Amino acid sequence: MNALHYLKYFLFHVVGLLSAAAILAGGAWITIGLIAVVFIYVIGDAIAGDDTSTPSFKYPAILTFQLWLALPLLAFIVFAAVWSVSSGDFMGFGAALSRLTGYDLIAARDATFAGHYISTWALTWLMIGMTGTIPAHELTHRTWDPVSMLVGRWLLAFSFDTVFSIEHVYGHHRYVSTTEDPATAPRGRNVYWHVLVSTIKGNVSAWMIESKRLMRKGQSRFGWHNAVIRGHLMSVLLVAAAYVIGGVGAALFFVACALAGKALLEIVNYMEHYGMVRNPATPVQPRHSWNTNKRISSWAMFNLTRHSHHHAQGEVPYQDLKPFPDAPMMVGGYLTTIIVAMIPPLWNKLMTPKVLAWDRDYASAEERVLAREANVRSGVKKLMAANK
Repeated sequence: MNALHYLKYFLFHVVGLLSAAAILAGGAWITIGLIAVVFIYVIGDAIAGDDTSTPSFKYPAILTFQLWLALPLLAFIVFAAVWSVSSGDFMGFGAALSRLTGYDLIAARDATFAGHYISTWALTWLMIGMTGTIPAHELTHRTWDPVSMLVGRWLLAFSFDTVFSIEHVYGHHRYVSTTEDPATAPRGRNVYWHVLVSTIKGNVSAWMIESKRLMRKGQSRFGWHNAVIRGHLMSVLLVAAAYVIGGVGAALFFVACALAGKALLEIVNYMEHYGMVRNPATPVQPRHSWNTNKRISSWAMFNLTRHSHHHAQGEVPYQDLKPFPDAPMMVGGYLTTIIVAMIPPLWNKLMTPKVLAWDRDYASAEERVLAREANVRSGVKKLMAANK
């Protein structure tokens, strides 16, 4: 087995360490680090092409360990960010690392121009989304593995979204691309409205799913057995930790990063299933998710890009997902598509033709009826005419 197929997934960890180093270096290095991360994903996807390889792995435990490493990595990134906006030096961290590296971190932090802290915030929530939510998505699908579930839920706690481990696995995968799914954006919906609506409905759905589970077991919905309550307490503990490290300002900074990280997840939900329709009584097929096989996104996101196969067979480990090059494709790699989604006029211009092409090329006869109804409700045809 070619070692490259194992090593390529460490690109994820390299990007995380690069981000932490930029934050700790302070000053312009923070903004340079943010630009570098965006460059790696956007330009890398543009020039590196697609990865459609499907190798076999003899040592899947290595790949699971790579996922588990996301938790200490994310904890370090967030600690670095919280420390960087603090006035003190928690447990002498900055002084110790300065002695070790010969670089005065405290002086660099104190001299950092205020504008660069916006880059710190942006880089941190981007890493919470990419270093936290992406591996957590894979790990919390492994409901049979308590270690993976624990690591995954702690990763989600950094974005106040441990309910994702409930709603996504037991709700979203059942109702994807239907009107019953909070995460599926109907045609014409604005991405920023979707972030709000999907967050609220997703939390309600998770509570209902967990309540039904507890009722079947004869346990109280308001006790320690409730995974929704435990999950939110995990996030509260992280806020408390940020307060201990740097006081009220640091705690508020972490809250801002966590909320933005949660918003990033909902933007990803938006672009993964935007405009799709399906009768919930019919099986989920690869055509019910937007897919991409861009090489850098695939390597640095544990094949989250191969979303069509993931939804057709949610139990398949990330390394075994197939590329499905004939599935409906996003406008680019993941970060590229995220950026496009955040600019609604550009999103409508690029995605409306894709949605209408989906109706023509992928939809079943029943789905074409649903699609026509969705087009009337959303005014997709008007959007198409406006973009000509």
